[in-house]
Amino acid sequence: MQTAPDAPLFNPWLALVAGVMAVSTGAIFARLADAPPLVIAAYRVGLAVLVLLPIVWIKARNEIISLGRQEMFLALGAGFFLALHFATWISSLEYTSVANSVVLVNTNPLWVGLLTPLIARERIKKAAFISILISIIGAAIIGAGDFASGGQALIGDLLALAGGVCAAIYLLLGRKLRRNLSLLAYIFVCYGSAAIILWTVVLLLGLPYTGFSGRTITALWCMALVAQLIGHTSYNWALKWFSAGLIAVSLLGEPICSAVLAYIFFDEGLTMGKIIGGVLIMSAIYIAGVSETRKR
Repeated sequence: MQTAPDAPLFNPWLALVAGVMAVSTGAIFARLADAPPLVIAAYRVGLAVLVLLPIVWIKARNEIISLGRQEMFLALGAGFFLALHFATWISSLEYTSVANSVVLVNTNPLWVGLLTPLIARERIKKAAFISILISIIGAAIIGAGDFASGGQALIGDLLALAGGVCAAIYLLLGRKLRRNLSLLAYIFVCYGSAAIILWTVVLLLGLPYTGFSGRTITALWCMALVAQLIGHTSYNWALKWFSAGLIAVSLLGEPICSAVLAYIFFDEGLTMGKIIGGVLIMSAIYIAGVSETRKR
């Protein structure tokens, strides 16, 4: 096992910014991919694991082999909830708008705040609680004009909300592991277990996973390389130095970026409510960041 260095190699905020921008492309690529949602999710983590495999074999195989039972259990648990997160969230995009889906899946700061004392054994500070509250209000404002009142869109909203709960548990388990576990070892076991779960479900259900168009294949690779390897890995790296609460609040920058991208690619409108909600979310990120910096 590796112990955490006293200071990161570079400013973790840079990793968070890069991670949020990269993760924000996930909804766009998922919409562009003409494949069943579970197949999209399976390809996203599966291709990422294939890219990681030779690097992990050289750099981190001994660490993975020497993992204790508890560390392996937590990493596999993180992978399980990551798989559930992708399965529910990507499925939601079939029923509701990008804005709605991304806003609801990013309610994870609320769930992180509620679950942190139970899973991560960390207390929620007053500033963190305030930032979580502000961020949830901002997220609600962004999606208020689009929230469905019933039908299939409501199913999509509920799936996205379930994805937010799963994402919160995934973040908290990652926070617990990343204190002592290297980034490569953690993401390989986590992404790998998520890939195994998702591909098992795809095969059991008999879903089509070949014969896709060039656009779909390109979108799947972009999800794996940009949204997964750059996006998720960036904030998994930052989990060693930042709390899960700060990471969750920072990821609420995703609805802002995703709403802009959805406007460009799918002509989904940018309203004044979404702009106001974006300002609140950025304020919440600032409050959480200042509190974290002072604590450190």
